[in-house]
Amino acid sequence: MKVLHVITGLEVGGAAQQLRLLLRRLPAHCEVVTLTRPGPLAEAIEADGTRVTHLDMTGNRDLSVLPRLAGLIRAADPDLVHTHLYRACVYGRIAARMAGVRAVVATEHSLGDAVIEGRRLTRGVRTLYRATERLGSATVAVSDTVAARLRRWGVPARRIHVVPNGIEAHRFAYDPAARAALRARLGLPPDAFVVGGAGRLVPGKRFDVLVRAITQLPGIHLLLAGDGPERELLQRMAGQFGSGDRIHLLGAYGGADGPVPGDGPDIPRMLSAIDVFVSPSPDQAFGLATLEALASGLHVLYGSCPAVDDLPDDQAPGAHRFGHGVHELATALRELRRTEPGRLPVPPVVRRYDIDRSAQQLMVVYEEARDAARRARPAAKLTAPPVGPPPQGLPPGFTLPDPSPAPAPDGHSLSKR
Repeated sequence: MKVLHVITGLEVGGAAQQLRLLLRRLPAHCEVVTLTRPGPLAEAIEADGTRVTHLDMTGNRDLSVLPRLAGLIRAADPDLVHTHLYRACVYGRIAARMAGVRAVVATEHSLGDAVIEGRRLTRGVRTLYRATERLGSATVAVSDTVAARLRRWGVPARRIHVVPNGIEAHRFAYDPAARAALRARLGLPPDAFVVGGAGRLVPGKRFDVLVRAITQLPGIHLLLAGDGPERELLQRMAGQFGSGDRIHLLGAYGGADGPVPGDGPDIPRMLSAIDVFVSPSPDQAFGLATLEALASGLHVLYGSCPAVDDLPDDQAPGAHRFGHGVHELATALRELRRTEPGRLPVPPVVRRYDIDRSAQQLMVVYEEARDAARRARPAAKLTAPPVGPPPQGLPPGFTLPDPSPAPAPDGHSLSKR
């Protein structure tokens, strides 16, 4: 099977990382098209042997991407197009129809109750999503929680398939030598109580709650891996509360076999070096970072994690949800420090979310979509004008407005994670 993946961007983020892991395992010939800045993961994917094409999309209203993307799809002649992230799903479904490709699968990676990919939801976003969703074959939800949200949006249940995100659990196994080495590199006492977090430093991740909680806990250190527009703000916040020497912002993470090449410590080493992991985001679609921490045997405090919440409590006994406030988090961390719980056995939830299993489930969706397309009559190709008015022949009453949600406080595009 030949599959063309279309993604909004390949900057550091859960969706791009998942795509790279899947590309390594899918028994299909795959190519990737990124609409916006390719980012470091593009180089990593190409190093793995998968071709990446960059379309230089200039903004959410850049309709010139439609004929260019349709031309790429037509030239590639794939059996199936797989789109990832909101903007790629909107434009990719239309372009696939323009190119005459009927089998189109879309994965919804980052749909929260009130936000999508860190941006506020609006009625226009939902309307545009539903209109273009009808042009595809199936929509993949990364959790039962996301599937329920899609049904509330009006996506028919028969078109929704749950294929959870997955991890390479062995990469996150606890390593005492890595713990000692990273602590020594950062100047941390061997017996220090260290809290960790990881992700893009953007408002929606609420790392400000984590930093404020640490400032209230003398003697506790924080390792925060990741980069983004809030880094300077978090650094200033730590300094203002007199905790700059205990709060360590590690920058973009990397490692030879990590998700992206970079100078910062890779996530597995960081997880080995800490005692408790915190994921403060209140609105997640899955919760990959939480799952990775559980694979390292850590106690985890989280604000939202469908990967855990969708399952019985005994699947992740070391994971505990906390209220979204600074006081609640500080209280929970203070109690964990007092009890010094140590490392835990890897819980059952980690085995459930194995990336090989996710790839197998996705191939079933691919095969069903391809077979259904072959049984159906040939798709009518849509013809797009060069630039300007929206393509003709779309569903009745459908127009193509700006596909971005209303601006969020950080003002970042949908390609940012």
